[in-house]
Amino acid sequence: MTGAATAATKVAAGAASKAGATAVGVVAWTTSELNAIRDSIVSEMLSLRAEIADAEAEVASLMRQSGDGAGDDQADAGSKTLEREQEMSLANNAREILEQDQHALERIDDGTYGICESCGQPIGKLRLEAAPRATLCVPCKTKQERR
Repeated sequence: MTGAATAATKVAAGAASKAGATAVGVVAWTTSELNAIRDSIVSEMLSLRAEIADAEAEVASLMRQSGDGAGDDQADAGSKTLEREQEMSLANNAREILEQDQHALERIDDGTYGICESCGQPIGKLRLEAAPRATLCVPCKTKQERR
């Protein structure tokens, strides 16, 4: 049995045991579905790493250009500061998404992908196809957002 097939079996079994149900009531992920999600996550991770590198290079460039601010009026200095902060924010957001993608890959590998981290119920396939990094089912995510 391949690693992906084993992961698919673990996902189905894990969902059934955590939900207190039998494996018959759980729609298992096929090996090809897990591979497709894995490929999509890995592709996104490559893109995010490039985005982070670009943002960090832009911040470094902005830092070099800012110098000591001699000759800049307050508006110029403020504008440069805003640009730096925006680039740093973009890089930080990309890092967070990258961490979530890594967590999703770990969940695929350990057989817990598709299981809500809060209640242990299966997360719907459509939700995971739309948001492969999702770790909560819709009801748990809704509760979390209300807090």
